[in-house]
Amino acid sequence: MDTPAVGSESETSEASARSLGYVILLSTITAISGLLFGYNTAVINGVLLFLRRQFAPSDLAAEIATSAVLVGALLGAAVASVVGDRYGRKKSLMFSAVLFTISPLAAATASTVALFSWARLLGGLAIGLASVLTPVYIAEISPSKHRGALVSLNQLGIVIGILAAYLAGWGLSGFGENSWRWMLAVAAAPALVFFGGLFAIPESPRWLIGRGRTTEAQRTLARLLGEKAAADEVRTIGTSTAEEQGSWSEVFSGDMRKRLAVGGLLALFSQVTGVNAVLYYGSVIISEHFPGQSTGMALASNVIIGSVNLLSTIVAMVFLDRWGRRVILLTASGGMVVALSCLVIGLNVQGAPPALMLVSILFYVAFFAFGMGPGPWLIISEIFPTKVRGRAASIATSILWSGALLVTFTFLSLVNVLKLWGTFAVFGALSLVCFLYVWKAVPETKGRTLEQIQESWSKS
Repeated sequence: MDTPAVGSESETSEASARSLGYVILLSTITAISGLLFGYNTAVINGVLLFLRRQFAPSDLAAEIATSAVLVGALLGAAVASVVGDRYGRKKSLMFSAVLFTISPLAAATASTVALFSWARLLGGLAIGLASVLTPVYIAEISPSKHRGALVSLNQLGIVIGILAAYLAGWGLSGFGENSWRWMLAVAAAPALVFFGGLFAIPESPRWLIGRGRTTEAQRTLARLLGEKAAADEVRTIGTSTAEEQGSWSEVFSGDMRKRLAVGGLLALFSQVTGVNAVLYYGSVIISEHFPGQSTGMALASNVIIGSVNLLSTIVAMVFLDRWGRRVILLTASGGMVVALSCLVIGLNVQGAPPALMLVSILFYVAFFAFGMGPGPWLIISEIFPTKVRGRAASIATSILWSGALLVTFTFLSLVNVLKLWGTFAVFGALSLVCFLYVWKAVPETKGRTLEQIQESWSKS
């Protein structure tokens, strides 16, 4: 009598492993958008050195050229909910893949800073769409116990893209004054891979149920969860969506305000604590503010920064579902305060070795990547009800891009006014505020289904 039970258990285990493998495959394909996101934002770090020499833009023009992609991302994030809710997650991501292909080619062939900026804005639209819809899609197809790691595949893609951009900047810098054009153009290749891969993914079952396409959703859920669990999940999601209004008035209702505050403020803190100053202007910081550092050394330092960013993100993926979101965010923001304090002290000590300041930057980036990089994206994808998830996530992500734009557009000007140490002191103070906010206001979502998270918010 034990043998059939053992066989049945073995078959169930194998089916579960196949289902999880399928979810990982879908999440990996979708997370290619993260790689494109990271590459297209961070490539400016190497491009800017050559752009400044070739077109001699003022600090303001350089800030505009750097920020154009973020303006596009802000606009893309703002409309992502409308596009994603109307046309579905899959078709909307395919549209972003087309923009990801066109933008780097247009920027690479630009003859003026203005044309370069317009092309980059187009790529920003793709980034904005994908930055909202990719975490939402992955969260909607993932089992609760693996959701943290799977959603963080998007963040892993972002940091791989950032490192790839730094490697391209370093490796292609020897091609002369037009090296920057090649740095941009190569991004079209993975964009085409992303576009092709999207044909293989199904539409989000939660989106399908919200549109009354239950049979199609159950087929998808059967592949994601297994036949037995699929029917139960359809009923659970159906009940959840039936109780939700799904309108803009619901998004801004009293029940949603605390969630919007948590999602929006975490998104804002992830940017105004200054990481993009390092990721986008790192080569300028090192070559112009660290004594005796050449362009080549600055670009090589970027590769080290990008490598630390990647390794810390991988560590975060291991611990997000073990330690929980709050512990990770508290550890990250507290570590950022310490690292930035060391950097500010080093910048104020005459004769301090550049290596000491670089180590401070590396620890700052490491702590950011451990928590403040993946954490806000994950929580934004978890805390909102299904029918308003796209709209609410769009608002939170728009806030994130507003913070990114604020830092990127003002950084060089802030350094002129406050000096480099003063600017990073501001980032350190904001990191401390972030730590206190997480400690006081951010709830734990580890190990709960999306529907259980909604129930816990309703009871609080």
